[in-house]
Amino acid sequence: MAFALNTYPITYRSQFTDGKWSGEYLEKPHKTPEEEAAMNADDRVRLENSRNYYDDMPLVNYTSQYGLACFEGLKALPQKNGGLAIFRPDQNAARFARSMTGLCMPPFPEELFMEAVTETVKRNAQLGFTLKYNSDWEKDSYMTADSVYIRPFTMGEGGIGVNLSIEPYVMVITTPVSAYFKPGRSDALVTDKIRATPNGTGWIKACSNYVISALAKSEALKAGYMECVYLDATDRKYIEEGSSCNIFFYLKSGELVTPELGDTILPGITRASIIELSRDKGLKVSERKISIDEAMEETKECFVSGTAAGATPLTSLTYKDKKAVFNDGNEGDFTVDIRDTIKGIQYGKLPDTKGWLVQVI
Repeated sequence: MAFALNTYPITYRSQFTDGKWSGEYLEKPHKTPEEEAAMNADDRVRLENSRNYYDDMPLVNYTSQYGLACFEGLKALPQKNGGLAIFRPDQNAARFARSMTGLCMPPFPEELFMEAVTETVKRNAQLGFTLKYNSDWEKDSYMTADSVYIRPFTMGEGGIGVNLSIEPYVMVITTPVSAYFKPGRSDALVTDKIRATPNGTGWIKACSNYVISALAKSEALKAGYMECVYLDATDRKYIEEGSSCNIFFYLKSGELVTPELGDTILPGITRASIIELSRDKGLKVSERKISIDEAMEETKECFVSGTAAGATPLTSLTYKDKKAVFNDGNEGDFTVDIRDTIKGIQYGKLPDTKGWLVQVI
């Protein structure tokens, strides 16, 4: 399954017009999940693809022409008790509003965001488009577990000149996904590409930021690596992020370090959750600059974090002609522990003592 688009039939659409947001739930063509599974492959693909098209929206708009848009990514996770829950959607709601404000759009109200994502997931589940918990996922700490990916995003209104979007659409779609990274590869390469510059949009979950991400990640994959890592744009020596995820370094001293937030780094929700959980475990956690030299010389374990990545270990980092191997090329104990903790909470195996899960069904 991985990240393959198979949009569920119920989607949400809203537009800001006349000074207010008006929303609706749209139902695209579908049969029951069992009937769709029984269709021949070509017909099933055609039916699934039909759910990705909307002929009543402008083709030429500020998003399609200039990349002026932002999005969110969050998951509804099958629970061990049989339910379905979304992980920290309130944090996504707040970040979505900040991103839209940063792009000079009218922000989508947080309470509408919460209603839209939960109701879209719920309505699809009522039609049978959902996922069930599989105890086999526990065998690899949920690294290959499935979930319902929720993608809220903006779309600009019709326009051809370079301009701001003052009447944007907000869409919410859902699709089943599994692991983001392919198993068996965990080496990373420091790319010479620059993800974000000071006074830019690096702190916004802007669509345009991911062009460089796709290019750099593609180069890393072709060179035989699983992931790429960015350095800062100014000094070209401080680590900032992975291709589309935050990054952590567990140092030999016992300190857990992640690059400090600023206008070039996305404030990840999984990142914030890992920081909090690690401090609960008694670790010293620092949000500060970390140079490539310090990272390669002092790191015991390294991992990247994000909605898609979870907490995925990197067992080596290559910079120019130098390669640092972490924990003898194996997953580290701390990385495994923090991954098991956050995944255990997300899938309901561990108690949610922080109230991070919003139950949908």
